[in-house]
Amino acid sequence: MFGDKSTEFPQRIGFFLVPQFSMMAFFSAIEPLRVANRMAGTPVYRWHVLSRDGAPVEASNGMSLPAENSIDDAPPFATLIVCASFEPHLHIDKAVLKWLRALDRQGADLGSLDTGCYLLAKAGLLEGYRTTVHWEAMESFTEEFPDIEVVPNLFEIDRRRFSCSGGTAAIDMMLHMIALQHGHEIAASISEQFIHDRIRTARDHQRMALHARLGTSAPKLVRAIGLMEANLEEPLSPGRVAAEAGLSLRQLERLFHRHLKSTPRRTYHELRLNRARSLLLHTGMPVLDVGIACGFASAAHFSRSYRAFFGKPPRAERGAPE
Repeated sequence: MFGDKSTEFPQRIGFFLVPQFSMMAFFSAIEPLRVANRMAGTPVYRWHVLSRDGAPVEASNGMSLPAENSIDDAPPFATLIVCASFEPHLHIDKAVLKWLRALDRQGADLGSLDTGCYLLAKAGLLEGYRTTVHWEAMESFTEEFPDIEVVPNLFEIDRRRFSCSGGTAAIDMMLHMIALQHGHEIAASISEQFIHDRIRTARDHQRMALHARLGTSAPKLVRAIGLMEANLEEPLSPGRVAAEAGLSLRQLERLFHRHLKSTPRRTYHELRLNRARSLLLHTGMPVLDVGIACGFASAAHFSRSYRAFFGKPPRAERGAPE
């Protein structure tokens, strides 16, 4: 199980890079291993980078990383981590899924960073396991894989499966593993090296609290926007939002103007469009279904609204012609 003491030194960990993977999450997972080796005074970890064909892989920031092996000539790994980010559904490959299943049969611990769990789910390797995923992709993942238990944790370890929500949360997951294998003292020393003031637990929240994201502690405004975020598919009327927040409609409008320089209707509209963009980027859902899931009654209304806000039609998010 991920975090168990290894009988192999240095312990080899494979990182499989999916095109457009998150460089932040990848380096956040690698760096604790590097510093652990320095702290231990001997190599206790060794990492290997793999790609589908052994060629360099471009990350979502446009930079490329070289790979040591392809999946065809990769050695067996006791631990393999799938690294992904935007649009993982565009990079589903039958050969990759077959390879992941083979690693599972060999007893490997299989993990993921950011949206890497999408490939594990497509390979049928998350059935009966809990997983987590980046908050931006969480709803789209649950729509596509309704039978997989998804938790909103920073990271999740469930027997031979482990997952991380991405970004700097990978630091905390790897520090947790290092603490289990080599003791809390070395993990704490690594955390200090990164000026990482505490090792967050799996159950720490992925997202900032809503009031922090909004830059205001006005409780009724926070309540109103929380209601909007919870009701994107079937939007509430402004009057209903006001009533649920304990305000009159006029009071709600003043509150939005004072703190956000916006209106309730405009803010709600933007929340729905941003949700639609997330679904377009992270799933293969038909554009019409995306619009319906975000509260738009027709494809034409959705397309017009999307173009007006983002400057391009929904289909353009996937590189499709208008």
